[in-house]
Amino acid sequence: MQQVQQELLAALAQALESLSEGSGDKARFETPKVASHGDWAVTAAMQLAKPLGRPPREVAESLKQALLRSNAGQRWLSEVDIAGPGFLNLRLQPVAKQQVVHDILQQSTQYGHRAPHDQRVLVEFVSANPTGPLHVGHGRQAALGDAICRLLATQGWRVHREFYYNDAGVQIQTLALSTQSRAKGLKPGDAGWPESAYNGEYIADIAQDFLAKKTVTADDRAVTANGDVNDLDNIRAFAVAYLRHEQDLDLRAFEVRFDHYYLESSLYTDGRVDRAVASLQASGHTYEEDGALWLRSTDFGDDKDRVMRKSDGSFTYFVPDVAYHLAKWERGFTKVINIQGTDHHGTIARVRAGLQAASKQQGLHIPTGYPDYLLHTMVRVMRGGEEVKISKRAGSYVTLRDLIEWTSKDAVRFFLLSRKPDTEYVFDVDLALAKNNENPVYYVQYAHARICSVLAQSPEKWPEDPAKLDLSMLDSAEAQALMMALSRYPQMLTQACQDLAPHDVTFYLRDLAAQYHSYYDAERILVDDVPLRRARLALVAATAQVLRNGLAVLGVDAPERM
Repeated sequence: MQQVQQELLAALAQALESLSEGSGDKARFETPKVASHGDWAVTAAMQLAKPLGRPPREVAESLKQALLRSNAGQRWLSEVDIAGPGFLNLRLQPVAKQQVVHDILQQSTQYGHRAPHDQRVLVEFVSANPTGPLHVGHGRQAALGDAICRLLATQGWRVHREFYYNDAGVQIQTLALSTQSRAKGLKPGDAGWPESAYNGEYIADIAQDFLAKKTVTADDRAVTANGDVNDLDNIRAFAVAYLRHEQDLDLRAFEVRFDHYYLESSLYTDGRVDRAVASLQASGHTYEEDGALWLRSTDFGDDKDRVMRKSDGSFTYFVPDVAYHLAKWERGFTKVINIQGTDHHGTIARVRAGLQAASKQQGLHIPTGYPDYLLHTMVRVMRGGEEVKISKRAGSYVTLRDLIEWTSKDAVRFFLLSRKPDTEYVFDVDLALAKNNENPVYYVQYAHARICSVLAQSPEKWPEDPAKLDLSMLDSAEAQALMMALSRYPQMLTQACQDLAPHDVTFYLRDLAAQYHSYYDAERILVDDVPLRRARLALVAATAQVLRNGLAVLGVDAPERM
């Protein structure tokens, strides 16, 4: 089907060029909103009508005739209609649609993938400071980040996954003092309990293990407690390692991995923050006022200037962010995607302004839109018809581990990816547990398991050699509709990657599952007619492969039995 599309697109481009030189780049096919209108639609006639000074339908007629005369048109098209103000509706020959089954069975897990290229991309996500368990917001970010990394990989990118966090500063000091207080026998509500302390039960767990002089090992650090309640430095190091280890456990349960952990503190110890500040000052885009150092970020489109260094000598939080992104650029990552909560919206303009000022001073040629940002809203959790707000372990919020334990890794991933990131999402625990068509992940996984059951009952051994398959009998309306749905997968992947929109994959999978269920209800697959049975088995085997491929992009399993 990809070959069919390429040949017809080339014929359309040639037809457009014959009408207007340079217009071949307008050659593209769209999916009609109403399936009965055709398999593909072309809108180029309406775009060319005004420049050519001709009525759109007249231009459409010229394109129609050129397509029907072309070798690709004669081979693959059954009909071309002109509709409305100048739409071209194309109907494909059954043999054109049948090509997709060959493509899928031959390409298997690589169907829809593009060839690898040398371009690198860094995706930073989760980046949670080790001050408590990961909450469901972190879960949404983990699902988004991992799915986007997988999407990028399907399009040939070399993907680097990075987790950035702070192991020093005010929050970490609060963690250390909270753990110290617990180790000394205090608890929330007692006299002497720090007012700003973390109150979750996890603090008591850290303190207990600290007193037991345990060793904790995370992916990026290992610390042994000495049990001395007066050694705040050891308590701090142990608590950070303990919570990093807990984060690792949560992320492994969620099947999310990282290539590198980057410490905010290293930006100071390596001198990157000082060098970034010096570069910004040398750029001529800073000034001092009221004892503070300001970045004239309005020079780069920000709505107001921003404080870099406060009057007490400490840096505001966007300064290390600028230093961190300069480090990303220096490491060769000219494409960077940051996945963060919507509360980070205000940092975008100031970080980009700082990067532009430094880039100008250092001659780095950093693009004005660097880095890319994907912002997501938080998640509300409903259970038993009521909103759940508190986890005993965390003290004030529902954790990612809670959600996985209540439902499953697959349900959490699919649900958290099923809406646009910037829309609020309500996670319904009861729906995630339901075994019916209202549960989207169950609906998709059941379609795959249903196909596996059919294949298991077949007299033929699958997969068959695609080259030996005769698919000419796949000519019913239901079979052709299913093949057209399968053919949309590669373009959907490409567009979802460009738009950073993994929710498009969930929408596609639900539509494909619905198309398969309709086909299954319309045509018996395990018929006595051997050639017909083999053709239908090939179609459903291809459908199972695409369901598996799409679920893999989301990090969701494709069970063979349910």
